[in-house]
Amino acid sequence: MQQQYDTSTPPPAFSEADALTLRTALDALGGVRGLDALDLPCGHGGTARLLASGGARRTVGVDSCPDRIRRARETHHDARIEYVVADAAGMPQLGPFDLATAVYLFNQAPDRETLHALFRSVRANLRPGGRLLAIVPNPGAYPCPDWSPYGVRVLRREPHPEAPLVRAQFVTRPDAHFEFRAWTHADYCEAAVEAGFTTAGWQPVRTPPPDAERDEAFWAAYRARPVSSLMTCLA
Repeated sequence: MQQQYDTSTPPPAFSEADALTLRTALDALGGVRGLDALDLPCGHGGTARLLASGGARRTVGVDSCPDRIRRARETHHDARIEYVVADAAGMPQLGPFDLATAVYLFNQAPDRETLHALFRSVRANLRPGGRLLAIVPNPGAYPCPDWSPYGVRVLRREPHPEAPLVRAQFVTRPDAHFEFRAWTHADYCEAAVEAGFTTAGWQPVRTPPPDAERDEAFWAAYRARPVSSLMTCLA
């Protein structure tokens, strides 16, 4: 569930909530100034730019797609950010880092072995005491809510022995299809602990202030059944 919608248009509502949730969590940690930060999958570089603009001493963005890395470099050239093409599950040693952000990374794991490999790879690149902030989809709600007003439409959910496969689309023009595994929060916590994280916790999403386009009722309905949650882990 990487955010592959057209970044030239305003972000969908769920993405605005994700971005605010992540920024709020970073602020609660005291910001990123002077920290070494890792972002994966970095996509077109949105979160990496947030970290760099916040004063991170070093910012590295990792993505397995060379085209997304190319677009990140060309569209938003920022000499403060290093971009690396690599599979996050088999990522080379790039750190150590004080902080890692992972927006819709772990739900891309096709099986439990890969899920655990992803957490081990991130943990191996963090210093002791480093933190992981991960946005992950909430699996239990699928496919009940209608998230179309918020930018996501679930098409179907296919059973699987390890984790259901969710097929969905971003509500954009044109629609962009994607799929991911609906791992449970317990699955993520198990993988984090096995990887060596000392704690794993959860925070609800934050939503932007209401405005003329998206009023309080709009956001209240979203908070009742949000697309995602924030997972926080301490190395």
